[in-house]
Amino acid sequence: MRVLLVEDDISLGEGIRTALRRAAYSVDWLHDGASALNAIRDDIERSEIDLVVLDLGLPRMDGIEVVRAARRLGASVPILVLSARERAADRTLGLDVGADDYLGKPFDTNELIARVRALLRRSQGRANPTLSCGALELDPANLALNLSDYVARGDW
Repeated sequence: MRVLLVEDDISLGEGIRTALRRAAYSVDWLHDGASALNAIRDDIERSEIDLVVLDLGLPRMDGIEVVRAARRLGASVPILVLSARERAADRTLGLDVGADDYLGKPFDTNELIARVRALLRRSQGRANPTLSCGALELDPANLALNLSDYVARGDW
């Protein structure tokens, strides 16, 4: 899964990118809103970006404007806003212009990763947190593959 991270704070961006990579996501990192909108626009037909994690206080274009413009262009990629703007009015505006989720800073990294998983599940039309193929089960939250039923039956 490919995540577009848009964060201008270098230290915070490094931490988020590291956490996402540890959770087995591929991460592209941009530092400003205009570049983010260009990446989203370019991706509309290719659909290579699976999720956007977007700060609001960005140089060159505010995150709210990125969300608003992306949705006007027809981008359906899930967008998780990650912002220090924590007032109810800010959260409401972010969601109303088209963000799929909103997480305030400071945040717990485990909660961020759980929200990423949930948004990706929903965007794929799944409610079940595990992926199954026959007797095999993959738990993305724990990066665990359950082979017990598969091995017990001797199907390998």
